[in-house]
Amino acid sequence: MPIFILLILILLILFLLIQRLVELRLAAQNRRWALAQGAIEVGAGHYPLFFLLHGGWLVGWVVEAIRHGPVLSGVWGVWLGLFAAAQLLRYWAIITLGPRWNTRILIIPGRPPISSGPYRYLRHPNYIAVALELLAIPLIFNAWLTALSATLLNAALLLLIRIPAEEKALDQTRLTPGN
Repeated sequence: MPIFILLILILLILFLLIQRLVELRLAAQNRRWALAQGAIEVGAGHYPLFFLLHGGWLVGWVVEAIRHGPVLSGVWGVWLGLFAAAQLLRYWAIITLGPRWNTRILIIPGRPPISSGPYRYLRHPNYIAVALELLAIPLIFNAWLTALSATLLNAALLLLIRIPAEEKALDQTRLTPGN
């Protein structure tokens, strides 16, 4: 196994693990702030499904990549570039939301949804960024099975459960007197 490929694999694993831990810490801090502002959490029952999906995805693409050699895709730079673009979108969304960003659905009654930054152009930019990430990272190492299954499971969770719960909560917030 070429050292260059092993180095890319290890660096991506470390980056993703550190990123997720930092984001979970930020989400916990923001959750405390939001609850102090009177936030209401909705959809908590499906939250563990995302932990399973993301944990399974990380293990899946690493195992699949190692099983394949690991080897880099012939267009690995394209997939890495797509991942980098997804990260830019992800952090633009996080910075725009500030303390209102979270991995959970927390609605603060009386506060209108954010409509600046990427939210001016996209309804759910962070979900798009995550979807691109779930697709791109495995494809760097030709882990097609993980890329396809994680992308489809993520789409199902988002489109059938998460986004409808979030939209319903946001609609109720928009109807709250004082908006």
